[in-house]
Amino acid sequence: MGARPIRRLLIANRGEIAVRIARACRGLGIDPIAVASEADRGAFHTRVAAETVFVGPAAPAESYLDIDRLLRAGRERRCDAIHPGYGFLSQNPRFAEAVEGAGLIFVGPPPQAMRLMGDKIAARRAMAAAGVTVVPGYEGAGDESEEAFKNEAGRIGYPVLVKAAGGGGGRGMRVVHEPDELGPALDGARREALKAFGDARLFLEKVVEDARHIEVQILADGRGRYVHLFERECSIQRRFQKMIEESPSPLVDVGLRAQMADAAIAAARACGYVNAGTVEFLVDRDGDFFFLEMNTRIQVEHGVTELLTGVDIVQAQIRIAAGEPLTLRQQDVRQDGHALECRLNAEDPSRAFSPSSGRVLLASFPEGPGIRVDAGVETGDLVSPYYDSLIAKVLVHAGDRAAAIAIMQEALARTAVLGVETNVPYLRAILAHPVFRAGEATTEFTARQLGGWRPVAGPVPDEALAVAGLAEALGATIGFGAGAGANVGAASDDDVDVYSPWARADRFRAGVR
Repeated sequence: MGARPIRRLLIANRGEIAVRIARACRGLGIDPIAVASEADRGAFHTRVAAETVFVGPAAPAESYLDIDRLLRAGRERRCDAIHPGYGFLSQNPRFAEAVEGAGLIFVGPPPQAMRLMGDKIAARRAMAAAGVTVVPGYEGAGDESEEAFKNEAGRIGYPVLVKAAGGGGGRGMRVVHEPDELGPALDGARREALKAFGDARLFLEKVVEDARHIEVQILADGRGRYVHLFERECSIQRRFQKMIEESPSPLVDVGLRAQMADAAIAAARACGYVNAGTVEFLVDRDGDFFFLEMNTRIQVEHGVTELLTGVDIVQAQIRIAAGEPLTLRQQDVRQDGHALECRLNAEDPSRAFSPSSGRVLLASFPEGPGIRVDAGVETGDLVSPYYDSLIAKVLVHAGDRAAAIAIMQEALARTAVLGVETNVPYLRAILAHPVFRAGEATTEFTARQLGGWRPVAGPVPDEALAVAGLAEALGATIGFGAGAGANVGAASDDDVDVYSPWARADRFRAGVR
């Protein structure tokens, strides 16, 4: 596998991961080329890129998921490679094949590895054949009738988890506690899986109760070299969506770490994996671990491992894709201290975590020793209703876990986002909880410990009101105060009273909450 220089790289994504990839490119002397939908005109990720190509309307199917438009953009801007980020087309083997077919470099694993690990049923079988223990379950075996599933669920033992063969990210998944719940769960999961993945196949897994969700980061080059970058714990989840990640895991000791790392490398070898990937496991009450899935892309939480090991995983991805050998040796990889990440989402915890969209009147993120923020928005940007609600990741690094938690609490206390609601109060409640602080939280933590949580209403500080008012006034003056679709520029500055609500072209309504 010969080296192919990458001088210009198309980032087939948006938001914070597009910003992160652009910065990795700059560090390698590569020109980052952004793509954007009409809804993302002027978005933060376009401002950090060397160039931007507009690829279609707001709807993802007509822009960020349109393979032909993305390839056309890559060719028109003379790109050498395409990085898919996470989400969108990042785990679509057809996209990887199309990129390679167009003569470009795909920054990711081979299409055949993506196809194998993307089919959860085939992946389970491949892992079992490679000697990696999988969660007890039923893989269909040609019979996906309700009766067959009921018989197998009885054999496995309730509760069971209905899962989509072609999916991930919590979609097409249902927990079933009783036999009477299974039929509706199968119907709902099939509909959701077909809509999300175009694949209605389902399988069953035994619910591992009080489980810990542990994943292992691996890197592999095209010359058969594999290294692991230790584990991350992702047990803090809400409805199968990760919220807080950390490394090292407070559960994992030296022996378990070595066993899980060996299993992760075996999984990667079994599918001929190349580039960065993550092998996910569940650990039960007895300390036994089971293969869950492999994510064939960069993970949202990759920054935790970067802080812990000093390895720039995104730059490693690009170097490996360019054909460079993996020079990092396993014995050179060290765990330094403790790293923690909180995902900052634009959602309203007081309204069942419903997405919150709108103009960001102020985005103020913490700075200081041991703090890193991977943000996808700045003051004045629009949080769109069309895409994922993740707007930033707050990461910290310290000498030990207690110190990392303390720094994170301070960092979140100094995080201010005005104009949209965020989940910061919920994240702070998790960090303060004694079960989390003791390192004993399982995947059922949020449901059991915070099921009845509600944000505590308090007075808005005078400083926040002053800043919001100033931001709004300045926004009206420079243009970012107008909502999406507003007729910005229809009148000159002399014609507009920036303090009048009638000068606004968005959906502002006086006196209405």
